[in-house]
Amino acid sequence: MKIGRNDPCPCGSGQKYKKCCQGKVDFKPATGQAAPQVTLKSEIDKLQEIAVKKEKMVKPLGVFVLFSTEAGDAWLLEITDMDAVQVADKGSKIAVDLDENPETIEINWTHHFTVRNKQFVTTAYADNREVVWPGYPTHSIFAAIQRIRKKFPKELLNSIHLQESEAAAEQQ
Repeated sequence: MKIGRNDPCPCGSGQKYKKCCQGKVDFKPATGQAAPQVTLKSEIDKLQEIAVKKEKMVKPLGVFVLFSTEAGDAWLLEITDMDAVQVADKGSKIAVDLDENPETIEINWTHHFTVRNKQFVTTAYADNREVVWPGYPTHSIFAAIQRIRKKFPKELLNSIHLQESEAAAEQQ
């Protein structure tokens, strides 16, 4: 398990690792213990708890960005197709249709998102209704998306999704 300088400190102080325990404490799993398993489900659960507390957070994770607002809203974003699903609303958790295994992650995305004119904007897949979400941390969201796009080659980002015909073939 590698801790990034800008990640929250594992000691639980709420500060960034670089300003807290970096260079002072070596965080490693105890001998004989496996490193904790990070799953998208576990990260969504953490995000929902932060949203219930009405705390602000923006966290990139692979091709995903998880964020919560001080109003208690929280979203999971996928940056290759700009898909989104709301996971908390005004401090209340929302169930997420998620099927995760070591090979694939399937999510029932409910919205398309964009950052337009410094505003977070979603379009619902069900009815094409567009909503502008004022007060969302769009600068931090946009910065997280840019960091992900710089980190992964464009070819890899383009190959992340299975086409429906490929997905059907895999299920057989």
